[in-house]
Amino acid sequence: MPIPWTMYQTGTRWADQFLLAKPEKQLAGESSSDPGTVPLDEAVRIVRSIAYKTGTETIPTDEADGRTLSESIYALNDIPGFDRATMDGFAIISSDTADATSRSCILTLIGSVRKGLSSISHLYPGQAVSIQTGGKLPEGADTVVLADDCVVQGDRITVKNPVPPGCNIIRRDEDFRKGDPVYPTGWILRPQDIAVLASIGRIRVKVRKKPVIGIISTGRELVPSESIPKSGEVREVNSYLVTAFCKRQGAIPVRYGIIRDDAEELTNLIEQASQECDAIIVSGGSSRDEHDITAQVIHKLGKVYTEGISFAPEKRTTIGQIDSVLVIGLPGHPSATFMVLTLVVIHLLQAMKGSPNQPVYRKFIRLTDNLHASRESDRYIRVTITDDQATPVFGKAGLIHMLSQSDGIVKIPAGSKGFSIGDRVEVMIW
Repeated sequence: MPIPWTMYQTGTRWADQFLLAKPEKQLAGESSSDPGTVPLDEAVRIVRSIAYKTGTETIPTDEADGRTLSESIYALNDIPGFDRATMDGFAIISSDTADATSRSCILTLIGSVRKGLSSISHLYPGQAVSIQTGGKLPEGADTVVLADDCVVQGDRITVKNPVPPGCNIIRRDEDFRKGDPVYPTGWILRPQDIAVLASIGRIRVKVRKKPVIGIISTGRELVPSESIPKSGEVREVNSYLVTAFCKRQGAIPVRYGIIRDDAEELTNLIEQASQECDAIIVSGGSSRDEHDITAQVIHKLGKVYTEGISFAPEKRTTIGQIDSVLVIGLPGHPSATFMVLTLVVIHLLQAMKGSPNQPVYRKFIRLTDNLHASRESDRYIRVTITDDQATPVFGKAGLIHMLSQSDGIVKIPAGSKGFSIGDRVEVMIW
């Protein structure tokens, strides 16, 4: 059956349900007590509304897994294109068996049909043909009776019971009718979709080009990951994290190296990246002190929409735009970076590919600890999952082991009662 487009277009996708999106608000800075901070759902709307959409290209279907369709796909012909058997047995005319319970139904076996081969084009009343699974039903046949329901003696078969029409067969247009919609524009192709496309004869498809994402790391304390840090230095890891995340979401990451909190150097590098990339992600440089250079540089070169997202624990995140290139400044700590990637940057990458949001992977799991709510902001707490239990992962800001210990996050709506031990909570799986 074709995919119901209305379900695809109106169904809840990715974090739309998880975020419990609120009604449309004004632009950044006008709906929060902090003029530089916006709620998470508004940050998502900003990102999706200003994301630069990539162009299109036509590629072989067997290379299209994970790519986003930029065309709607329709069936060019009826599929499978002929009436076929779904089981081994005998193709017959069902009306011949109407009185099989009261008297013997004896049919003449006139030949056989193998997959792809048949010398019998038509079946007449009183006749039967042996047929394999996948074999084409002769004209006139409307059902297949299984061998176990028959007695075969030479060229005669006796059918034990009445067989209704349509048993053990697929009609010529039962998969798709000519002109049926198969996939809509914006569909993210999966391995099973590649098989469907091949079945309807689509060996090439038009898809969105992969967005090119420039990645810049900032921080005077950072050294390359292959280095041995001196006192006060730390290995740079966020570019690796962002690179892997972008690849998984079907983007092409380009790393531009480390900037040591130098506004002029960052300006030059962002200008270069804005000419070479579809979007830019800057890691670090989004704090509240004088070293908060990301927002300064973006404001100098273009427009800043927000300098923070109001969810707890707070994540300093800058969202801006330079010409048509969206720039996101992430917090410096990897665990915080991953949280923002999962809740915000995912929307940038999908919007650039012209896709609706990915389905959120959720599980309802029993909580092993109390989680209190914040009065003002939604809270997002990491959890580790063991069997059917979700255990909160608490830790001090900047501890990288929290990445390896968490399997997902729990949202605690602002102003709610929170959750208690034993409550079944919804966990968004990383």
